[in-house]
Amino acid sequence: MGNKDHDANRDPISGAPGAHPVGTGVGAAAAGTAGAAVGSVAGPVGTVVGAAVGAIAGGLGGKAVGEAVNPTAEDAYWREQHTNEPYYNQQYSYEDYAPAYRVGYENRARYADRDFDQAETELRADYQRAKGDSRLAWNEARNATRAAWHRAEGLMPGDADRDGI
Repeated sequence: MGNKDHDANRDPISGAPGAHPVGTGVGAAAAGTAGAAVGSVAGPVGTVVGAAVGAIAGGLGGKAVGEAVNPTAEDAYWREQHTNEPYYNQQYSYEDYAPAYRVGYENRARYADRDFDQAETELRADYQRAKGDSRLAWNEARNATRAAWHRAEGLMPGDADRDGI
């Protein structure tokens, strides 16, 4: 864990610390779409301007959400905490649980307009793509993903899915 480049969340292109490409990209895409829709009222030029302005604003908002959920800190938290969770099964190592946690905390901002149950189909597909060598099937990984999802939500401003958690 002592890799300072990884810990600094460096931008993959510029190398600048504090980059959050997932949060920025998600925010830019969502707000760009919304800006285009609003701008469409003013015609084709309004659509283009609205999309550009929305993407910039959304990118900045997404970066803020990305900064709220630090992947290095989340990995360290779950590495320490996973054995205390009610779903923990001692036949599995942290390496088995890690992809499930990562899917939860990395995708909370991506599916910000939904609660866990509404996003579960996509989260399951995300887990299947990300699980690597994990021995957990989705039914075993689901609770770990949900726990990381709710922890990440608590780190973000507000209660996006309005479930009180």
